[in-house]
Amino acid sequence: MRVRLAIKADLPRLPEIELSAVDAFQNTSIPPGPLSTATPAEGWRDALEQGTLWVVDDQQGTPIGFLGGHRDGGELHILEFDVEAGHQGKGLGRLMLNHVIAWARAEGLSELTLTTFRNIAWNGPFYAKMGFAEIADADMPEHLAETLKAERARNLEARCAMRLVL
Repeated sequence: MRVRLAIKADLPRLPEIELSAVDAFQNTSIPPGPLSTATPAEGWRDALEQGTLWVVDDQQGTPIGFLGGHRDGGELHILEFDVEAGHQGKGLGRLMLNHVIAWARAEGLSELTLTTFRNIAWNGPFYAKMGFAEIADADMPEHLAETLKAERARNLEARCAMRLVL
């Protein structure tokens, strides 16, 4: 498997991957409703043009996972990070995240941020193993506080913001 920058032809696969990845939440306390929609393919065009959209492909060019972010100054905020259901648990997420971390360091970025479920094994605990730390409310940047507020309004509870200082 290889991680690469996404190309325009990859965009139609991204909503499929995102919806497939939701299957992992079926036996958790997360309500299915808020996770039942995906970002439309065109919603990733800005990340594609910024060079902050990566895919892991099946060695035949078909994306089976993706990570999309938004670069703002010295920060890359991870907007979405998914691996297709049939390919989860094989280390592809770790491979992709390590690739993006190495890219961010090479770009001279100071940090990566994201919001995630605090107690779901492949969310908060996974990111903690990768070096991310939960951001305390007192240290919360405004844009992350707003993101969490919007997520909670969509009935996504037990969310937290995390940061990896590079």
